Amino acid sequence: MSQVDTQLEDIRSQIEQEIPNDVTITDVKYEGPELVVYTRDPKRFAGDGDLIRRLASQLRKRITVRPDPSTLSPPSEARQQVLDVVPEEAGVSDLDFHADTGEVVIEAQKPGMVIGRRGSTLREITQEVGWTPEVVRTPPIESSTVSNVRNFLKQEREERRDILERVGRQIHREELSDDEWVRITTLGCCREVGRAAFILNTPETRILIDCGDKPGAEGEVPYLQVPEALGAGAQNIDAVVLTHAHLDHSALIPLLFKYGYDGPIYTTEPSRDLMGLLQLDYLDVAAKEGRTPPYESAQVREAIKHTIPLEYGDVTDIAPDVKITFHNAGHILGSAVTHFHIGDGLYNVAFSGDIHYDDTRLFNGAVNDFPRVETLVLESTYGGRNDYQTDQEDSERKLKEVINETYDRGGKVVIPAFAVGRSQELMLVLEEAMRNGDIPEMPVHLDGMIWEATAIHTTYPEYLRDDLRDRIFHEDENPFLADQFNHIDGGEDERQEVADGDQCIILSTSGMIEGGPIMSWLRHIGPESDSTLTFVGYQAQGTLGRRIQNGWDEIPVDGWGGGGRGDTLTLNMQTETVDGFSGHADRQGLENFVKTMNPRPEKVLCVHGDESSVQDLSSALYHDYNMRTFAPKNLETFRFK
Repeated sequence: MSQVDTQLEDIRSQIEQEIPNDVTITDVKYEGPELVVYTRDPKRFAGDGDLIRRLASQLRKRITVRPDPSTLSPPSEARQQVLDVVPEEAGVSDLDFHADTGEVVIEAQKPGMVIGRRGSTLREITQEVGWTPEVVRTPPIESSTVSNVRNFLKQEREERRDILERVGRQIHREELSDDEWVRITTLGCCREVGRAAFILNTPETRILIDCGDKPGAEGEVPYLQVPEALGAGAQNIDAVVLTHAHLDHSALIPLLFKYGYDGPIYTTEPSRDLMGLLQLDYLDVAAKEGRTPPYESAQVREAIKHTIPLEYGDVTDIAPDVKITFHNAGHILGSAVTHFHIGDGLYNVAFSGDIHYDDTRLFNGAVNDFPRVETLVLESTYGGRNDYQTDQEDSERKLKEVINETYDRGGKVVIPAFAVGRSQELMLVLEEAMRNGDIPEMPVHLDGMIWEATAIHTTYPEYLRDDLRDRIFHEDENPFLADQFNHIDGGEDERQEVADGDQCIILSTSGMIEGGPIMSWLRHIGPESDSTLTFVGYQAQGTLGRRIQNGWDEIPVDGWGGGGRGDTLTLNMQTETVDGFSGHADRQGLENFVKTMNPRPEKVLCVHGDESSVQDLSSALYHDYNMRTFAPKNLETFRFK
């Protein structure tokens, strides 16, 4: 019998000592980080709301109780019983019964009403029918991504359970080494923006944090070939942790499966969905531009199948000697500051991912309160000494001025925007400005993936600011459903029609003008001197967006919009930059994040910024807070214990 099997037998004995004698346990197994207990008496567990909490506290594990399949009532009977228990106002749209696990997935417009106060309605469902309820939200705006992901995971339930059981046994295996040390190796995004990737190493465990591409630099990928990463074989990586879904952090995760990785990916649920959306678009854009993508859609599906979603605040074992906790990063939907607790109190590391310290219209500001942190790996995108953005109110005022001036000239406002995060922030600003009469009412055309990304935002309102979440719950007040918003889905013909029409605002991907529909809008509207190209997000070095921002007015049109090799387009439209809409903290926000961090870290690695930015921020933190700081290069390794 293996060490894990012996451990499960011991756990089963402990559980049986705690429960009433007439309650039967039929199986105990690990599924990912969770301990799953199968019983012939699920109603008895449901009747004692504190029993599972007591067991979880005693065993120090996350516990799920499921009915033994032999005890289940037929779905045809259970369906009506579930509907009788759940309030009609919950808006149940689907019930999906899975006999292999004894779970019933309840899709509802108002999941909170299905859950009930402290889970009371869930317990009542189990008491009535024996099935274990799992609740998901009906998207207020239909999302093909959410629907496809849910259907795919439903089809792959059996294989996914096998994956989870294998991962669970790996997490809870016996520790093999008596050594104690912690190392971080930088594989990308050091003294540069993009291709984020790090290896966190202990004698027991090797974890890859993020695996992204570099905007504007085709072929520059993280240094995955080194021995610390895939050089020793993909099977030597125990887990992948994704801080958020932007491609400079997530684009190359499917590549790991091409190289033979078969382990878990830990991220939040909205990050999982957005990751799939952006990766598939990444493949689509590569195909349209005649480039050979580094992987295929099959590997994107593998990544989704291997993802174990975690919620903010849940402390989760991901290895024998590593626990992680995700916290809101305030950057985009589902973005996470990731806290690693290593060993039995040995060491603690926090990876900021990308953060926004202050509240925005979409999100609460980044969390920086932890039980312990010795080292912080901190993004530095706007870490330069002069990288101070205007505050939100001033930014919105300037954007309205640009729109009003352009409108008065009879022109159109074209905004290259990231599909995830900034587009939704801008939609909220524009909807309110038109409602209040600050700018004229006019169509706002959404091109690229912006509408689909918006639908995903409305599927996970619990990750948004409270007041916005409440508005989304009331269909009449959902700002994303305002009449002004038009989803461009008619391709080039519709774009031509918009270009020939009256004043309007166009939000279009890609945000750094590196391909995508924004190229078509420049061809249609770029020659118009009455119109305005308005930058609202970071433009990385080497991107066409940065070049235009720096004054280029002759831009190459090779391979898009009918342009031939060597052809160029003259931009006559006005160019404006409105700071303050970035999803990144500015210099002051980064300093405030560290200044108010509890506890304040002993060491800070400044990463994910141009060379001057990381060095400026590293120097300032050292002088102001007397902490050890570093501006590492790629392929450096730091030992912390």
